Amino acid sequence: MNVSRLHLFIVFFLVGYLSVFAQYTDVINSNKPGFSESPYSVGTGVYQFESNVFFRNTSIEPTFSIPQSLGLDLMFRTSFFLEKLELNAQLTYQQDKVAFKNIFTSSYPSTGFSRMTIGAKYLVFQQEYEDKSKEVRSWKRRHAFDTKRLIPSVAVYLGMNTDFINEIHKTGSITPKVGILLQHNLTTDFNVITNFYYDNIGSDFSEFSYIITATQNFTDQWSAFFENQTIFKEYQNNTNLGLGVAYLYSRDLQFNTSGRLLFEGKSQGFYAGLGVSYRINRHRDSYKELDDNGLELKETPISKYNKSQNGFFNRLFSIFKKKDKSTRTRPTRSRKAKTKKKSGGFLGLFGKKKPKVKKEETEIEKLEREIKEMEEEIKKEEKKKNGNN
Repeated sequence: MNVSRLHLFIVFFLVGYLSVFAQYTDVINSNKPGFSESPYSVGTGVYQFESNVFFRNTSIEPTFSIPQSLGLDLMFRTSFFLEKLELNAQLTYQQDKVAFKNIFTSSYPSTGFSRMTIGAKYLVFQQEYEDKSKEVRSWKRRHAFDTKRLIPSVAVYLGMNTDFINEIHKTGSITPKVGILLQHNLTTDFNVITNFYYDNIGSDFSEFSYIITATQNFTDQWSAFFENQTIFKEYQNNTNLGLGVAYLYSRDLQFNTSGRLLFEGKSQGFYAGLGVSYRINRHRDSYKELDDNGLELKETPISKYNKSQNGFFNRLFSIFKKKDKSTRTRPTRSRKAKTKKKSGGFLGLFGKKKPKVKKEETEIEKLEREIKEMEEEIKKEEKKKNGNN
């Protein structure tokens, strides 16, 4: 894919729609083509692929530099074990122009992987917000700012940079990468993400960086953002400013485009990208059976069903199962996650149209019928006793 080489090129950019109330969302939650990362996981049973074709161009200022790069950035995200734990892998393959500037300027091309990182993030704290839509007595309270929104959700990141990359990008060994991911949902349509990273730890190329991203939703399909990233290195600091937009084509498919101004030491330039994100959604909601006091019941038919659905091998092989096409509908884009409904006893399960729980529903119906019959027999016996007396 060709990208126009224009000076001072700024096109629109977005970091993906983000989950607010839960890990799993009813629409795709993508980080591309942004450099920042949400603290939220994609959710269990989701296999997500995020790609970004990019072109980078800067002036030749140092003696040795890489003033030009054209490449493809790929990221895979999934969650097997815990809803709050995400496993991911990031690969970048690019063609670089390596330049030497002294009395004369010369250059040569170099192609290969520039990054190969495997990591994981875990949501340590998830902020909950008040549902103001249920407030009907006071207009002022309904539209008042929720101060909880000033406290961010927090996740920690741990990754390993492998050294199976192109020679010009090698650091000499496998190096760790750690980070703290924050997200403030200031409104239902506006949020701010802040990332802090310490990368290539223990090598001569160690660096500290921060990213601040502000994202605004305009419609159910369109969003835009502004981002600032600064990287502190031993010999120079690099800063870039980005803008962009993203379009949600369907529940599981997103297109986006990006542009940045680059300030790397004494050199300046631009960065442009075009991305596509797609997910394979095998997520299954779990059901909880509650008693009259709202407490979860243990060892019920529903809890047994949850265990069978959440098993490791069941999730592993579910990717090869075909979905029922008749149940696919075009969703409405929303920042709110698809909440899990609480069931009110056995009857709370009946509203769910899930073919895999049909067998469990039949057993519950049978159990309820038997209980009702026993209650009727007890009542009849009591009436007979009262009549005899």
